[in-house]
Amino acid sequence: MEFEKLQKIIAEVLNVDPDEVTMDTTFIDDLGADSLDVFQIIMG
Repeated sequence: MEFEKLQKIIAEVLNVDPDEVTMDTTFIDDLGADSLDVFQIIMG
């Protein structure tokens, strides 16, 4: 339940498909996030 909420926020901030966000996904290497993106996810 909680992971699905986080998955939705991450997908929305990074403009990716929620299915791309898994427990093993890294923001920078797998999803191309930068430090500002990571900050927005944390604040999300």
